[in-house]
Amino acid sequence: MRIGFFTDSYFPGIDGVTYTVRAWRERLESDGHDVYVIYPASDYEPGDREIPVGSLPNPFYRQYPVPVYGRVSALPAFDVVHCHGPAATGLMGRRYADTRGVPAVYTHHTPVEEYFAGGLGSERLAAVLGRLYVAYENRLLRSFDCVTASTPRIRRRVDPRTLPVGVELDTFRPRAGGPFGADAPVVGYSGRMTENKNVDELLRLAERMPRARFHLVGEGPARGSLERAAPDNVAFHDFVPRERLPAVYSAFDVFVTASTCDTLGLSSLEANACGTPVAAAAVSPFDETIGPDNGALFEYRNVADMRRAVVDCLEGDRPTRRAVERFGISETIAELEAIYDRLLAAESPPRGSPRR
Repeated sequence: MRIGFFTDSYFPGIDGVTYTVRAWRERLESDGHDVYVIYPASDYEPGDREIPVGSLPNPFYRQYPVPVYGRVSALPAFDVVHCHGPAATGLMGRRYADTRGVPAVYTHHTPVEEYFAGGLGSERLAAVLGRLYVAYENRLLRSFDCVTASTPRIRRRVDPRTLPVGVELDTFRPRAGGPFGADAPVVGYSGRMTENKNVDELLRLAERMPRARFHLVGEGPARGSLERAAPDNVAFHDFVPRERLPAVYSAFDVFVTASTCDTLGLSSLEANACGTPVAAAAVSPFDETIGPDNGALFEYRNVADMRRAVVDCLEGDRPTRRAVERFGISETIAELEAIYDRLLAAESPPRGSPRR
């Protein structure tokens, strides 16, 4: 197949969507497909089958340039379109599918409305715009032939096909020689540092656990304020190259997250694949992905219960890698190919005529 991935997030930005697009592309191409990535232009130098479209600087979050709607007539012929975002690039993919008469798939990665408060600085305005955004995305998602999501609870008025983004189990496995010392328990986190990732909860935990060493890996608009508020036993690190992440995860004695905006929590499952237990807030999706075999849950915003979960992880011995094998990327890609095959096999208008 010739597959067009239309994404609003791509390199040099680093997040779960970017890595998912790359991992899915590599796996699909290893199966013999041609995958093209259409993404907002940046200072990233495109490679083969990577097609940048115009973009503008993002005043709220420098990592994510704002894509500008482009001409679909300039793009190659695709058998199927797969959109990975609701902004202009995703809409370009939606338009391509309509004008070329090909199936269109959408993967819901992020509850975008939950990021409004941090960018706008007003919870009231964020709530209003959030409701408008959700209404918009509901309408957009209903226009696709198939919507996938890592878990079925995406708070959208669609019935998504459950398709975890997938853990690269051959890459994420226990590694020796991690970057942190072993003189004290190492409590770790890796991910974006934004308001609704609630990394400040880990700072509260660090104050309760002065003998532990906290290593927080990531970047984002909240990092500056977090660093200023951090106690002495907390160290911050920039995003590390993906090939180094297994060593980082393996060096953590426990991975902790208080995030309330994840759709799967890929970094937590990658840590599990590296042999590290996870302490997570008892909210979606972690109440579905974290259990006794791979970690412990705690009551959100309850720092005493968070400490209890972390200590439980530090003292226990769990088969964490075996617990997350069901989220392996091989299973994800096999299901994704089956979705494409079913859509292409369904009766559809000749290519070049509108599907709707």
